[in-house]
Amino acid sequence: MHSNAKQNHDIPLDLQCSDVETVLLAFQNYILMLGTTVMIPTYLVPLMGGNNGDKIRVIQTLLFVSGINTLLQALFGTRLPAVVGGSSAYIIPILYIIGDSSLQQISEPHVRFIHTMRAIQGALIVASSIQIILGYSQVWGLFSRFFSPLGMAPVVGLVGLGLFQRGFPAVGNCVEIGIPMLLAVIGLSLYLKHARSVKGIPIFERFPILICTMIIWTYSHVLTACGAYRIRPMKTQLNCRTDRAHLISSAPWFMVPYPLQWGPPTFSAGHTFATMSAVLVSMIESTGAYKAASRLAIATPPPAYVLSRGIGWQGIGVMLDGLFGTATGSTVSVENVGLLGLTRVGSRRVVQVSAAFMMFFATLGKFGALFASIPFPIFAAIYCVLFGLVGSVGLSFLQFTNMNSMRNLLITGLSLFLAISVPQYFNNFWVSSHRGPVHTHAGWFNAFLNTIFSSPPTVGLIVAVFLDNTLEVEKSKKDRGMPWWVKFRTFRGDNRNEEFYTLPFNLNKFFPPT
Repeated sequence: MHSNAKQNHDIPLDLQCSDVETVLLAFQNYILMLGTTVMIPTYLVPLMGGNNGDKIRVIQTLLFVSGINTLLQALFGTRLPAVVGGSSAYIIPILYIIGDSSLQQISEPHVRFIHTMRAIQGALIVASSIQIILGYSQVWGLFSRFFSPLGMAPVVGLVGLGLFQRGFPAVGNCVEIGIPMLLAVIGLSLYLKHARSVKGIPIFERFPILICTMIIWTYSHVLTACGAYRIRPMKTQLNCRTDRAHLISSAPWFMVPYPLQWGPPTFSAGHTFATMSAVLVSMIESTGAYKAASRLAIATPPPAYVLSRGIGWQGIGVMLDGLFGTATGSTVSVENVGLLGLTRVGSRRVVQVSAAFMMFFATLGKFGALFASIPFPIFAAIYCVLFGLVGSVGLSFLQFTNMNSMRNLLITGLSLFLAISVPQYFNNFWVSSHRGPVHTHAGWFNAFLNTIFSSPPTVGLIVAVFLDNTLEVEKSKKDRGMPWWVKFRTFRGDNRNEEFYTLPFNLNKFFPPT
């Protein structure tokens, strides 16, 4: 991996950027993660009965907790330069909680919002125990022994490619700003990446998202001010205008999110079981994202012990989501993983400073809301590039396998096809009937299965890992890529693991790798 890294001029984890470059790269990471951070509360809070004030407060809370979780993960988790943010995997269980008859009976919208938020908090707090237990007990690490390059290629690939609905379909909601943004990102990051104009720094390679976002965002402000969307349909106005989110006017000047700010959580067994499905899905998606992040950061694949440690800290992050009341759980931000590859900067310091930006702007409501008002098609155009990059990183694992083997071709093709086809079938049900294809009398059971099979990486892992570990296993070790893969299973298997994954502050003495 290191020889290829030198040939491609990639940058390892211990990169020391200048202070100015670090701040700009961190701010770029912050801007990028705003898309999902704003999207999830914007969709869920009105359904919960909340108003614009509630929406911006939830966005600020999610942003603040994402900063805490990112710091914890970078310091004590996998230690990869990965940003932790809100997860859309929790949407189906949360919709089940929102639709609970006992909550729907509350007539006053704001009261219903508060009670629904408390129910979501209780579900997240209890469900997070699954992730904490599977992580710190090393069970998830033991399960990872069944992974191989052949089994992981579809999973990591689908972490990016499975999010295609957030790409061009969202760009098409406002082509006036979406298409220029897509072309600008491609132009700067690919065709102009070697241009060096400031102290020899390739600014177009390092800061393509920041530069393009500021230019196209200004352009969208001009279109809005000139009345370009005044008589357009409401859907177009919501996606294109910079003044339709009502975030800036609703945001307080200063607010510090704190635990139990919505009141004491309420607990329900059904809500908890439904939310556990999203916890499992986010574990699988994060596992794929960690594999991609390690490859893009020129690190060794995280050993089983490190992977379990990261999953355990992610469980603590979900518990913090429940305590603070973010309306959703957390997972590794796929778009920020893609940014590692686009900028070729895999620096923990950058990620830690970006976490500070998240917490800072979460408390300064008006300033944070200003950046949060960026139209979503701008983010969607960025996703087209970054999700595709993460998807290709997953497929790159196939280079360690024998793709002349019909067994490998069948496993790869079937897992990729089913992992795209099955979730699409489940999603089509949601669009047409506002419920999944599983609709028994047990709502929690419906939410559980609908969540599991609506996730492309989860379906891909189920199919690929099962087939890979049941079809001609002993005869196919070399074809599966195991000779390359097996040395990365343990912390002592490669001497570079200590450089990448050792805990700070000499904590490895107290928590030695197992």
